[in-house]
Parts: sequence; C-alpha cells; structure tokens
Amino acid sequence: MIIEIGHFSLILALMVAVLTIFLAMVSSAYRWSNWAKLTCSLVLVTFFLISISFFALIYGFVVSDFSLVVVFNNSHSSKPLFYKLVGTWGNHEGSMLLWVLLISFFAALVVWFGTNLDQRFKIVVLGVQTSILVLFLSFLIFTSNPFARTLTAQFEGKGLNPILQDPGLAFHPPFLYLGYVGLSVAFSFSIAALLLGKIDSVWARWVRPWTLLAWIFLTIGIALGSWWAYYELGWGGWWFWDPVENASFMPWLTSVALLHSAIVAEKRDSLKNWTVLLAIIAFSFSLIGTFIVRSGVLTSVHAFANDPTRGLWLLVIIIFIVGGALALYSIRSSSLSSNSTFSLISRESSLLSNNLLLMVSTLVVFVGTIWPLIIEATLGEKVSVGAPFFNNAFTPFMILLAMLLPLGAILPWRKASQIHSLSVLSPILFLSLLLGFIVWEMQNGKSLVGPIGIFLSLWVVLGAWTEIFSRLKPLSNPISITFHRIKNIRGSDWGKVIAHSGFGLIIFGIASITAWEKEDIRVAKLGMPYNVGAYTLTLDDVSFKHGPNYVSTYATVIVENLTGDYLTTMNPEKRFFPTSTTTTTEAAIDNGLTRDLYLVLGTMQTKNSWVIRTYIKPYVNWIWLGAGVLAIGGLISLLDKRLRLGVGSNKKVV
Repeated sequence: MIIEIGHFSLILALMVAVLTIFLAMVSSAYRWSNWAKLTCSLVLVTFFLISISFFALIYGFVVSDFSLVVVFNNSHSSKPLFYKLVGTWGNHEGSMLLWVLLISFFAALVVWFGTNLDQRFKIVVLGVQTSILVLFLSFLIFTSNPFARTLTAQFEGKGLNPILQDPGLAFHPPFLYLGYVGLSVAFSFSIAALLLGKIDSVWARWVRPWTLLAWIFLTIGIALGSWWAYYELGWGGWWFWDPVENASFMPWLTSVALLHSAIVAEKRDSLKNWTVLLAIIAFSFSLIGTFIVRSGVLTSVHAFANDPTRGLWLLVIIIFIVGGALALYSIRSSSLSSNSTFSLISRESSLLSNNLLLMVSTLVVFVGTIWPLIIEATLGEKVSVGAPFFNNAFTPFMILLAMLLPLGAILPWRKASQIHSLSVLSPILFLSLLLGFIVWEMQNGKSLVGPIGIFLSLWVVLGAWTEIFSRLKPLSNPISITFHRIKNIRGSDWGKVIAHSGFGLIIFGIASITAWEKEDIRVAKLGMPYNVGAYTLTLDDVSFKHGPNYVSTYATVIVENLTGDYLTTMNPEKRFFPTSTTTTTEAAIDNGLTRDLYLVLGTMQTKNSWVIRTYIKPYVNWIWLGAGVLAIGGLISLLDKRLRLGVGSNKKVV
C-alpha cells in the first residue's frame, strides 16, 4: 500500500507542477497577486508530494520489498540497514527520484527565503524552476519508474555494487545533486531576468547566494568523491580524470567563474550579459553530467544506466532547456548591455581574467571528456584521453589563476596604481620565491613540480591574508583601532580570504604528492621484513574473516621505523561478496598530517607470500583539508547578512 501511495504521489506531483506553470504564467502576465500566492502554495504541495514518493521508495528498500524492480536489482536481505537506506539513490531510478525531489526542494526554498523578492520576478523564477521539474518528472515516470513491479515473485535481490557500499559514497551523490540542482536556481533567476528584461546589481545580489550555496555543495560532494576513490578503490590516487569526475568538475569550475562575475555585476553594474551566460552554462554542464552518467555512453563505477533510450530522452531535455535558454539569451542580451568602463589594471580586469582562465580550463576538461565519445559515436573507434593530456593542458591555466588571485584581491575597483599594488605584495612575492628556491635546493632530484607548488601555495595563502592585513594596518594603529576594524570586516570578505587560502592548501597537497610520492610493489613473505622509505614493514599474518555479507582475506602488517621502533599495525584486505561474485580491495591507510602510509594487498603467490603495494604519500590530506577550508569559506560568505538567500532590495522589476 505504501508503495502505491508513493507511485500515486509522484504522478499527482506531475499534475500539480503542470498546473503551477499555468498559474505562474497567468499571474505574471496579469499581475494577479492571489494567483501568485496560490502558485507559491502549489510549489510547496509539489515538494510535499515528491517527498512522500521518495520516503515510500526508502521504505521499499528498508523492508527489502523485492517485488519492486529497483529493489530487486540493487539490494539484498543480508545487506546492512545503512546500505539499504543509501541504496535508495545508489541506482538510476532512485537517484533520479532524488534529483526531482531536490529540484522541488530548491523551488520551495525560493518560496520560503524569497520573501524580499519582487513578487512578479519570484513567480517567473518559480515558473521556470517548475518547468525544469516537469521535464525531469516526465522522464522519471515514463522511462525510469522507481515503483515498477517485477513480473514474477522474487524472494531475494541481486545486491548493491559492493564498491558502492561505503560511507564515503553514501554521502557523495546527495551533495553532488544538491550542487547540480542548486545551479538550476541561478539558471531560473537568469531566465526570469531575461524574460522580464531586467538585469542589474540587485539581480546579481539575488543570484550570488544561490550560486554560492550550490558551489558549497559541489565542493563537498567532489571532495567526498575524491576521498572515497582514494581509500576505497585501492588505486592509491585521489583524482583520475574519470569522465564522471570531470562531469562534476565542469559545473564547479563554471560556478566559480559565475560567483566572481556576479561580484562585478553587483558592485560595478558590469559584465551583466556575461554573468547571465555563465549561469546558463553552469547549469548546462550539470545537465551534461547527468547525460554522461545515465545515457550509456560510458561504463564506469559511477555510471547508473546503460539504456540508450533513456539517453535519448535526456538529450532531448538538455537540448530543449539549453537551446531555449541560449536562444532567449541571443534575443534579449543586446538590450542589456552596460556602459560601465574600467582600467586594464583594476579589480574588474582581474576578475574578468579570472573568468577567462576558468572557462578555458573548463573547455579543456570538456573537450578531453567528450572527444572520445564523439570519435566512438562517429568512427566506431575507441580512443583514450587520459591523465597526461589533462595534466599538461589544464595545469598551466591553474598556475596562471593562482598567480592572479592575490593581485586581483588587492586591486581597487575601476583603476589602480600598478606600483602601489606591487609594493603591497612584493614582500609576499619575495618570501614565496625564497621558499620555493629553498625547496628546489633541498629536494632529491630536480623536479620543478614541488618548488613551483610550494611557491604558488604560499603566494595564494599569504596573498589572500595580505588584503585583510592592508586594511587593518596593525603596525601603524593602536590595538583598539585594529580590533574595531576586525569587527567591521564583512563576513563575505572573511569568506573570500578563507576560500582562497583553501585553494592554496590544495595546491600544496597536489604538488607535494606529485613531486615526492614513493611507491613500492613486491612479493612479501610472511615474517620477512622489508624497507620502504623510512619504514620497515613485516607481513605478519594473512587470515580469512567473515563480514555481514562478504568474506575477507585479511593481512596483518607490522610497521616500524628503520631503528626497529614499533609504529603501528596495518590491515589491508580483499573482500569477496558471494551475492554478486565481486571482489573489492580495501586499502589500509595510516593517516598523518605530513604523510599517509598506504598498503594494498594483492594476489597470493605461494602459501607464504603475497603481493603488497606500498605508497608513501606526503601531505596528501592537505588536498581534502583545503577542500574543507574552501567550503567553510563559502559558508562564512553565505552567512553574511548581505548575502542571505533572497535578500535584495525593494526595487521593482518591471
């Protein structure tokens, strides 16, 4: 009965959403306030109905209702309860239901937090957002019904992919979806502004917090995915340029550009057309990512569906949304030009350069991701675009971006004195170059990756804080004045400094692991110690253990330093899942702030010997530490009272 209620609620939600679009169009055209209020109420009703549907599907997984096709294909009675819950979105149908739930959720957020928005503008935004919802609800109901029943009675399920049975991946997709769908709000705001012909600094202030919220979720989701791949897949890497990784990275890069462009649009009433275009492109990349994962164009542990029919439906939806948005943009953008001017040496120019670097970087990732798919579709040949291409083509733009960040933060609006700006940053530049040179002299070998990474990370972090320091002038003012100025610094400014610092930490982590990682692969014999770097390792034992739904080959490795002092015991293992006849690798990781010791158990060679892969990964955790600092910086900015969701002005949109 609960399953039927969920299915009925989903269908009813589609009908209510269609009615909502009609009411939004009429109330906007005729300015009927009562109909506008009814439109807002129906948006909340739609969210409530889809929530019922989603919780009904959760119920199906929890009670192992194998009469549901999606539960039969993705669950098993012996699976732990936690993974039954997260299995709800660990498949195509359930994840699409989560997707439409989040679209309706963000529409509801606009209703709840958009009380200061102009009513007509708000209704048009809700109409656009609900139109997106209708398209995906139709796709879900007609091609991917999560409540479809099996034709015959089933007493046991096939189980969830064992690789996905991990806490890191349990939370990774929801955060990514929150980011993907969050960008739909910026898209809806932009389309509404184009339809009403009103794009100004007030509109930019409305767009910024929604984009920032989506960016925070994307940052957390990408970091969780990277962390999961690092410790779960047993490959020892933190980023693989997998097409699905790239699918989430492209909207992240574009949303960063959108955030910086919106600042110029708000502060200087400039780059308005460009900001609108970025909002369209950012959500377009979210849709492209959905197509890549669900169209069957690639096979990946991240991919959900391999049905070309669904891919065709998604392609039609993407063409309709993106094509319609770009057509509207081409028609209306010429009437929205700005007369604002600025000097070549100014904050506006710096932010524009920032945007160009980010978008060219996005284009590099897009071409590298899509090109193999195009070649296979047109010529029937399989080509591989791997890490060497992305590293060589993408990295130079990130180096330029890192070089530009401190200068852009310190420059004033409109016009700046080049000599003054360089004089403020010259001590930071000298210190960064000095440390980079010291690292160059101290390291073994003459790779430039480490010294350049150290220089850039210090330049970005110290450069970010230099702006605050130059405002406070603590060396020339009494402490009381300094503290007073600290209290008056806005949350968005603190957030910017912290976020830029997080970017610097990420650079440091990436450069360190790239330049100084050690790898050792050998056949280890029981009781025979061997040295890797500064450590002595001994394979002490290999045994077999039973888990909730798997059998584990469980190794015990004793780790000592070179003088024989005991450090830790590590337990790499391999797990075999009988239900799916799948074997997974569980790396053993001794985490540290300065390095990770990473062990992977390989195949048995003889009765007393096994292949062991050992990695020493310097400062790898600084990558995720930096991502966390990035997200915290975004959150602090979002909490700034000037950037609270929906806060704008009472200026009417006409």
